[in-house]
Amino acid sequence: MRAVIQRVSSASVSVDGEVVSSIGPGLLCLIGIKESDTVKDLEFICKKILTVRAWPHPETAKAWDINVTTAGHEILLVSQFTLYARLKKPKPDYSKAMGPQPARELYSQLVEEVRRQYVAERVKDGVFGAKMDVALVNDGPVTYVLDSADPDA
Repeated sequence: MRAVIQRVSSASVSVDGEVVSSIGPGLLCLIGIKESDTVKDLEFICKKILTVRAWPHPETAKAWDINVTTAGHEILLVSQFTLYARLKKPKPDYSKAMGPQPARELYSQLVEEVRRQYVAERVKDGVFGAKMDVALVNDGPVTYVLDSADPDA
């Protein structure tokens, strides 16, 4: 499972011109699911999203000291199968991405797990499988790329 995590001042997801989810300060997390991903991969990504230190401490200004839960910020999860595209030829190859139905189930489990481990009302998501317009104001910019297949990266 891959996640591109961006610290944002705000972010939103629209489908057919209608905003379906939006957050203020927090993390926008683009999630890609590989054909061989399991609950173990989901747990790894969930833990990283909730614990990555992305903000300075508000009192000491110590850099990289506060995570999203300590800050009380929001999380916006967005499924993005193209994170597993291979670009050997001009046309992208998505054969490493999990198929739509099992990916929908694993993605839904991820959303529920993040909600369960944090504050459900602070965790939003897009519409799985829809063509989404994602808007964000990247704060920093701060962007992390995680892959459960390479946990030390």
